[in-house]
Amino acid sequence: MVVQGLRSLLARFMPHGPWDVLRQVALFAGAYYAYRLVRGGVDGRTSDAFENARTLIDIERTLNIFVEPSIQAWASGSTFVVDAASWIYINAQSSVTLGALVWLYLFRNESFYFVRNMMVVAMGIALVGYVVFPTAPPRFLPEWGFVDSVAAFTGIPQDSVAVNALFNPYAAVPSMHVAFALMIGWPLARLVKWRALKVFWYAYPGVVTFVIVVTANHWIADAVLGAMTAGASAYAAAWLARARPEAWRFAPRRAEVAA
Repeated sequence: MVVQGLRSLLARFMPHGPWDVLRQVALFAGAYYAYRLVRGGVDGRTSDAFENARTLIDIERTLNIFVEPSIQAWASGSTFVVDAASWIYINAQSSVTLGALVWLYLFRNESFYFVRNMMVVAMGIALVGYVVFPTAPPRFLPEWGFVDSVAAFTGIPQDSVAVNALFNPYAAVPSMHVAFALMIGWPLARLVKWRALKVFWYAYPGVVTFVIVVTANHWIADAVLGAMTAGASAYAAAWLARARPEAWRFAPRRAEVAA
């Protein structure tokens, strides 16, 4: 009975066995290692990153969408808004995204692989963007009135050695916060059953877009390019699904038959 119970538990949490779990972990670990390699490639291009940031400012001013200073100035009137935005920014790429992926794998495994493929393609696109167009985030340009709210919230400067050892400070274009929010939020909105959760997940990308601007971590242009990255990745995942429909489709065929 005990052995049967353990097998049932393993089948529940590892629907394709432990090797599949290891494959998924290795895939995302490989993506992070590629990110680290790219980080090494952009070190020493600080002047390019700041010049590209100023280019984005010029483009946004030409299009009359350079609203980042005004948005952060408005939000700074409320400590709660700024601190909440900083907390969300810190957790969006870590606990929220990782938690969503684990939930998909365990409870909606048939949809996990489509989302995984989207994210892998998106990370590949982002790596190209980081190499071709390294960009300093708004928080590095205090002359425009930007304040690093995340550093103020945590007490740890984002340009510190410890933070820079983990993250590329010039990886602003595209915004993967926005891309990941779309690739996680909208699929979950389709999969969860409670209406309140559906509304939350549909709204989640908009919340994250607001957060990245309020915390001075991304430009509006970054958010737009992040959304375009998510769209291109969804298209690529759909194309891949045609090659292996039983394994990589978002909606499994058996669900269609049951409907």
